[in-house]
Amino acid sequence: MKEQEELIIRSLKAGDEKTFQYLFSTYYKLLSLFALRYVTDLDIAKEIVQDLFVHLYEIRGELIISTSLKAYLYQSVRYRCLNHLKKAQSHAKHLENLAAPADTGTELEDRIMETELEEAVFLQIDQLPEQCKRIFLMSRVEGKKNKEIANILSISIRTVETQISKALKTLRENLKDYLPQ
Repeated sequence: MKEQEELIIRSLKAGDEKTFQYLFSTYYKLLSLFALRYVTDLDIAKEIVQDLFVHLYEIRGELIISTSLKAYLYQSVRYRCLNHLKKAQSHAKHLENLAAPADTGTELEDRIMETELEEAVFLQIDQLPEQCKRIFLMSRVEGKKNKEIANILSISIRTVETQISKALKTLRENLKDYLPQ
């Protein structure tokens, strides 16, 4: 870092108004044009740079700059622009979801039935004996192979197969009202 930059940073930390005004007048237009490359709206670009300078003034006492002052300012603007774009994209997505057509009566009923079925399945799984439940979840939820489960639990592959069969049989019996006839 150059001596002049170090002097500017020290003066800024000390709360020197003239140093802050110097920074603002030197970098405001340049940083606004830089921000414009990201956000494509001059008013938003200016607002981002103004917010940076306000923030810089607020934290001036704790300011830590390990790179050059110029690099710090440009990097800060870049980060703020990207953050703005991320928020704008999220907002647009939210508006798009709100504008999406509502579910038809049939679709809503289907979703309700799916939710009820999932709840019933997980209630039944939860009622399985502990080892049977653990093996079934490792197999069906975590996607582990029978051999892998056997190795992890130090049991035979045959025991794993038996426990999965037992779980499936219990689930079929207890969830028969949800299954097509």
